[in-house]
Amino acid sequence: MSAIDDLPPLREIIRQHSLSARKSLGQNFLLDLNLTARIARAAGPLDDATVVEIGPGPGGLTRALLALGARHVIAVEHDARALPALEAIAAHYPGRLEVVCADAQSFDPRPYIGSAKAKIVANLPYNIATNLLVGWLTIEPWPPWYEMMVLMFQREVAERIVAQENDPAYGRLGVLANWRCATKILFDISPAAFVPQPKVTSSVVRLVPRQAPEPCERRLLEQVAAAAFGQRRKMLRQSLKSLSVDPARLAAAAHVDPTRRAETIPISGFVAMARELADIRGEKTSMP
Repeated sequence: MSAIDDLPPLREIIRQHSLSARKSLGQNFLLDLNLTARIARAAGPLDDATVVEIGPGPGGLTRALLALGARHVIAVEHDARALPALEAIAAHYPGRLEVVCADAQSFDPRPYIGSAKAKIVANLPYNIATNLLVGWLTIEPWPPWYEMMVLMFQREVAERIVAQENDPAYGRLGVLANWRCATKILFDISPAAFVPQPKVTSSVVRLVPRQAPEPCERRLLEQVAAAAFGQRRKMLRQSLKSLSVDPARLAAAAHVDPTRRAETIPISGFVAMARELADIRGEKTSMP
């Protein structure tokens, strides 16, 4: 028996169902149920919570979420080999686990969660983790259908998510993530905790949506950040030329010198430049 329930240990589950982790699916199974419980607890009180989990694999985190009181877990698994193991968990927690065999990159959980605000808690497959996060950060309208995300990434990606100005990891992802969410790295997990062992340390990140981010058009914010960080060693007066507007005007709107580089500009500066870009383009379209 395991430390959190009376289901078999995860190593036994993996043997029973021949669940070898597949690199093509970005799989690294986390078998320490103490660690999966720590991740689940990081999502705050789970009593009566609705949780969306991506890539449950053999179900270690799934079991922790249910054992800690989650009312409804929607587990989205692309690998059909894992479904029998997950169905066994569903039988152990009647009516509380819904297993969906789907590609997380095209899955819309809203029909499954109804009017409830959900939490996303997941040990994300490494190969699609950033794409999934960007998808959740660009949901419209905002605020989104989830109230919190507790997600595991490679440490390097986690550092990019939480980075802000003057941080070496600061870039487009940090601008988007911290504009729309409050972000924090909670703790690291050693490669030794996984099967197979990845080559890098993993980090668990919490993202809580801001109810009212600084107002600007998201697509224009992404465009400004992409231009600025696309040539990150160049000054704004050069890197922003790709937007086909006067870089000095954008920099002035952000109250920064156009000789500064992207990594020194706070998120509020990028928001100001995005708003100015909207004004400039509006002026162009209204010209006779």
